[in-house]
Amino acid sequence: MSQTSAQMELREEEIVTHYAAAVAMLDGIDHTPRIAKAAEAPAPERSPGIATRRRFRSTTPGLFTRSTARPEGVHLIDRIEAADGADPLVSPRQAAAMQALRRALAIALALAETYAEATDLAELKRRNLAGSLPGDSRTAFSEFLAAEALIALHVFANAAAYLLAPHLDEVTVEVGPAEEVLTDNAQLALHGALWELDQKLAAHATDEARMVATITAYAEQLMERVSLRAANAPRLAPFTGAQWRVEADDLSIQGFAPSTKARGSTITMQFKKPHQVVGNHIAKYQAMRLAKMLMAYDFDRRLNPFAELGGFIFTFMGDGMPGTGKTTLIQMMAGLIHDYCQNAGYPFRYQNFGIDNIDSYQGKSGQNAKAFVQNVLDPSVIGFGTIDDIDQIAGKRGDRQSSAGQQEVTAVFMEAFAGANTVVRGNCTFGMFSNYPENVDDALRQRAGARFLVDGPQTREDYIDILALLMGKKHDIPLGDHDLYAAQAIQRAVAASFESHNRPHEAGLIAVFDRVQDRVGDLDTIAKLGTYLKAIQEADPRFTGRAIKNITDAVKVRAMDFELPDEWMEEPDLFLFQPYDTKATMIEELRRPITVDMVIQEINRYADSEFRYADKSDEAAIEALVRDFGRQEEAQRRYLEGKG
Repeated sequence: MSQTSAQMELREEEIVTHYAAAVAMLDGIDHTPRIAKAAEAPAPERSPGIATRRRFRSTTPGLFTRSTARPEGVHLIDRIEAADGADPLVSPRQAAAMQALRRALAIALALAETYAEATDLAELKRRNLAGSLPGDSRTAFSEFLAAEALIALHVFANAAAYLLAPHLDEVTVEVGPAEEVLTDNAQLALHGALWELDQKLAAHATDEARMVATITAYAEQLMERVSLRAANAPRLAPFTGAQWRVEADDLSIQGFAPSTKARGSTITMQFKKPHQVVGNHIAKYQAMRLAKMLMAYDFDRRLNPFAELGGFIFTFMGDGMPGTGKTTLIQMMAGLIHDYCQNAGYPFRYQNFGIDNIDSYQGKSGQNAKAFVQNVLDPSVIGFGTIDDIDQIAGKRGDRQSSAGQQEVTAVFMEAFAGANTVVRGNCTFGMFSNYPENVDDALRQRAGARFLVDGPQTREDYIDILALLMGKKHDIPLGDHDLYAAQAIQRAVAASFESHNRPHEAGLIAVFDRVQDRVGDLDTIAKLGTYLKAIQEADPRFTGRAIKNITDAVKVRAMDFELPDEWMEEPDLFLFQPYDTKATMIEELRRPITVDMVIQEINRYADSEFRYADKSDEAAIEALVRDFGRQEEAQRRYLEGKG
């Protein structure tokens, strides 16, 4: 990937000059903890007769191998070497961990030095060493040192997690929060982090896999704690307002945001072809178009022309009765994106957030949700995230039956999907799916920019098609008078589906629509359409400004109601590998004009879904009250009989 103009290169020679200092820290430092507490029990001793230190250390290229630190200090190299028991040779994974930590420390020290030179800190340090620091500069000096410490800590943790990502496997380790976060200066801050990492390794690194997992888990905890501290710290603008790139590692550093390795996930699901999705015409059509929209993402600009021009679907909700095809729709869309990415050589990451991610440990569910979102948002991959059965995963605020973990997940998703810091680059999309969307928190549900009604097969032809599809070919039953899959011809079916929304479907919305139309006539102006929207809001107070935004976004999607040619996906040079501006121009030429019919149809589609959710939610609440009243009545009857 080529370097963008917004990034500054952290030169290799600047990093390498800090290797000696980095190795010295790994080989041995002394540190007395000031915030965290040392583990009470010492690390397990080796069996009698086995030396506590290796007889020799293998010569890992570039690593300093002679220890001069006192034996009671922190020796991370020795700690890592001990992760495989008594084997006197350093394994490839151990060497990779040492190299990653050395490299991460060197990058952190180099960037801290760059920050000092770009600000007044370097001059203040020189004056302080010379004993000529003015008294009125002491506060600024302390603030600059604290900022440098936070930068060094986050860059160290960020680079370590990034470099070790290829060496992780399925082993996970719970290391607890990072506590020894010091901000006196960069060197003391790194000493504190290495001391705490040594404590974590002593407690958890019983083998090589757990050793790598422990380092990565601690790095993630350290990044999170430092990010919280940095949110209110002064003097950080020169760091957060710039981007650095380490070309040799393909590492981009953007403020206090974690960097992730551009690796796609291994997908084991069984993909479906579009003709295998029977019915669900609008949902299928939009999913197919969205799969191609994602491929327009420009990795150099880190932006998708569709996100800039309008019409990109960042979040959507698919709802329908059980068995109507939500899972099949996911399998189809994931399969399309996977095939497109393979052809273009793009990394593709698919991830599902399920009920097993809800944890009883306080704060863990929120961490799982945040990690899920960050993995899918990673701007170096094409991402597709799904949240199946979201009504069971994300709890309604104020609902006493929702667990603390479900409430945490709701808060994370609300912030991620439409929060103050949400940035839509157009490289990923999130799909929320539910059989009971009325049980989803209203504010979270309204963060779904598009609605996919997954209603399954509807017509006689649909039922013949799905029967033939599921029966397979191992039978001799004749098909009969039927053109197989002709009803699934997507363009014809979608046109009919959109036209059906010229009038609402839900009874409550039909009454509003007819009342407004009787009063103002045909809805053919902005003023009349606004009158209709206000009437909907009067009927359902939950129909707020966010609903209007979702509708206008859907209209813009309709303006992009064209399918990128298949040959653009099959031959990447025609479109995918073109410069950003060229891709934007090619898309502009295909844009369709916005019509009144489009606006009416999208208002009706969105409002129908809200009325449908409200009706189901109200009916469920009424049924629950009826059951409660019945139980109270029966309890009262039994109570009176007992007294009699």
